[in-house]
Amino acid sequence: MHKKNEVVPEAHSIDLDTTQTSVTTQSRYSCEDFRRKKIIWIIIIITIIIILAIIPTTIILTRKKNLEKISMLETTSITTEISITTEITTESLETTTNDRLVFPINAKWKQNGVTIAGGHKNGNGLNQLNEPYGIYVDDDERAVYIADTMNNRVVQWKFRATSGEIIAGENGIDELSAPTDVTVDKKNNSLIICEQWRSQVVRWSRRSRRKQGIIIHDTTCFGLVMDDNGDLYVSTDNYNSVKRWREGDGSWTIVAGGDIEGNGLDKLYAARFLFVDQTYSIYVSDTCNNRVMKWAKDAKVGEVVAGAFIEGTDLNQLYEPAGVLVDRFNSVYVADTGGHRIIRWSSGATEGEIILGGNEQGTQANQLNYPQEISFDRQGNLYVVDRLNHRIQKFDLDSS
Repeated sequence: MHKKNEVVPEAHSIDLDTTQTSVTTQSRYSCEDFRRKKIIWIIIIITIIIILAIIPTTIILTRKKNLEKISMLETTSITTEISITTEITTESLETTTNDRLVFPINAKWKQNGVTIAGGHKNGNGLNQLNEPYGIYVDDDERAVYIADTMNNRVVQWKFRATSGEIIAGENGIDELSAPTDVTVDKKNNSLIICEQWRSQVVRWSRRSRRKQGIIIHDTTCFGLVMDDNGDLYVSTDNYNSVKRWREGDGSWTIVAGGDIEGNGLDKLYAARFLFVDQTYSIYVSDTCNNRVMKWAKDAKVGEVVAGAFIEGTDLNQLYEPAGVLVDRFNSVYVADTGGHRIIRWSSGATEGEIILGGNEQGTQANQLNYPQEISFDRQGNLYVVDRLNHRIQKFDLDSS
């Protein structure tokens, strides 16, 4: 029985199989969805792991490449800096060592000389010389100054010029008498000349070309040279001594030999040409003793660095040596007058090596005839006063 107005729900039949199937299907769909989600999450996680693994590797590789690039740049920069530094250093060395005769210890010179002054027999023309003795090579002026002895003048020949220009002695013997050597005092823009027949050393202006005064009176002289301090060295007193003159106080000091000739280590016999090195040691061609002597600064006796007492043309002998030079290896270069050759004696050697001439006296390009003073230019080329051929010969340094 039902109460009034009571709503009685309708009766429904329930299909258990359908419900079970629906639940089963729902359950299956949920598992598949879970599996699908699980797979998706696994994929996502794997992807994240891969990404996390790739990113650091990529960063490391990128940094490595950047470091390599930086390293390469730094290496290039360092190499460039080293190269630049090397170039600068080399240039600096070349600049600072040009005046020190930079060439190898076993340097050689072309055997055929080139006549750069004279060579047209003896005479007083501007393209001629007459028994010259002394020479000064002025690299700054690109010229040579020549003591043209028997023409009683000093002439300047520019490099590659075909004739000279009279700088001193334009009026001949009345003005200058038998000059045997000349040097340049650049501080005072003047020449200093050994005037042998008047037994004096004179100063000559390069600008006005007039005599400025007499430095030394009543003293026989032959060779002269000036050191870096401006001190002047002169072979004097019948060529048996070398004296140093200091302009500041006008004092004279005997620095080699004495007033009496001799062949002892404290003596000289006809000292002629001179060379002073950077330690102020003096090298003297001791002509009549047929040797070259070295006198260290303030030494009382000298030492023989080339030749022997007996004259001759063997490699352990000299025959009336004249011009003398010394290179940075302390090798001594000698104009061996009677041997008509230029010979080099290495430091401590017991005999020399012929580097030029030695082919008997003659007029050919590879011959000399009583050579006198010798000089290098900054490139290491060698200039020889070829006295009795009345010419100046230039022998180029053989770079091969």
